[in-house]
Amino acid sequence: SRARLLSTFQPSLVPGMLQTAEYARRVFSFLPATLAESDIPAAVAGRLNRQLALYETDRYFSFLITEGALRWRPGPAELMVAQMDRIVSVSTLDNVSLGVIPLGVPAVTMLTHTFVIYDGWDEQDTLVEVDTIHAQLLIKHPADVALYRQRWERLTQMAIFGEKARAFISGLSAGLRGGSG
Repeated sequence: SRARLLSTFQPSLVPGMLQTAEYARRVFSFLPATLAESDIPAAVAGRLNRQLALYETDRYFSFLITEGALRWRPGPAELMVAQMDRIVSVSTLDNVSLGVIPLGVPAVTMLTHTFVIYDGWDEQDTLVEVDTIHAQLLIKHPADVALYRQRWERLTQMAIFGEKARAFISGLSAGLRGGSG
């Protein structure tokens, strides 16, 4: 809530801020050790409620998603078509930047784990959130935050943005619509 810029890197699935309700429901269903089946509807509602921040024009959101994350299918092709349509739609907002890292691009860094850099209004509000299988890590030490900023910069060198990213996602979606995805 105190962040003015959220920079999200996601190598394995669509970031929560961009997920459709059905995609989110299926992702949460893969977490049985941490989330009971009866808790999934509330978790989905919470995720969708947090997405309202995308429409706050004093906040900026930057997403880097790998092609692998876009191709990972937690359900039928129709689910992913709707999900990709959602991503393309949100990417047209003035305060949203979307980068896609295609599989065939020459690597300049490794695609390791999910992280979000929260740049606050004040430097003490800046932190990095790292998701692991067993825990969510909060990184606040300036030298450690700097490592994630460096990784972010390297990742952006591998990504396509703007209309190229939207066309790339639309191509993946068309493949799913045509049954070849």
